[in-house]
Amino acid sequence: MIRIAKALRKTDSWVCGDIHGQFPDLLRIFNRCGYPPDSSYLFLGDYIDRGRQQLEVICILMSYKILYPECFFILRGNHECKIINKVYGFYDECKRRYSVKLYNIFQDFFDALPLCSLVAGRILGMHGGLSPKLTSWSQMDELSRPLDPEDVPLAMDLLWSDPDQHTRGWGRNSRGVSYVFGTDVVKKFCRDMDLDLVVRAHQVVQDGYEFFADRRLVTIFSAPKSVGFKWQHTLPLLSLNIFLENVLFI
Repeated sequence: MIRIAKALRKTDSWVCGDIHGQFPDLLRIFNRCGYPPDSSYLFLGDYIDRGRQQLEVICILMSYKILYPECFFILRGNHECKIINKVYGFYDECKRRYSVKLYNIFQDFFDALPLCSLVAGRILGMHGGLSPKLTSWSQMDELSRPLDPEDVPLAMDLLWSDPDQHTRGWGRNSRGVSYVFGTDVVKKFCRDMDLDLVVRAHQVVQDGYEFFADRRLVTIFSAPKSVGFKWQHTLPLLSLNIFLENVLFI
């Protein structure tokens, strides 16, 4: 787990959801909200697969992380896992444009990405969702990387689980992986872990953002050309500067 604090107090700070190879939309984010290091960013995973310019997306994100490690943060999504990206497009794009060797290099990078972030000690960010196995921050610090999530149930939950308004407690996930969880789980988790907000991505939500559990959890999805996305010309992002609740459409 990465802990983020200092950079977010100095600059405009933004949280971005799934990108899925939509390079022009990633550039729109930077053009509207500012380029690093003038603005800080937390990306929640799923940079590749499905879109037309997956390599461009991941290369620019990697470059900014190298150049500005103190204000640019990228987490791992479920599509940064070999079992997924070998099927949904990234493997084929690497093989077609360059080589399988390059694909393997990228996968080594993905295996080393953190699974979640704790912002200012109050906001937890991850790609998927909560886990019944997560009860202390020390559990996250004990996860060693590089990591194969298939070998670690807690990692699979952080990458795959989903909130569900019809569920109380924990339930079976229709994806066939991990769980769904109810509002009661979110509220108890935030209370027990002394959190204000959980920020996650992973699901296409019609307006690009969706609050859950009385605004204690929010889903952000930043790939507007995805099926099921209502507003094709907007890019929902979460501003961390204004009480962590304002969603900006750009």
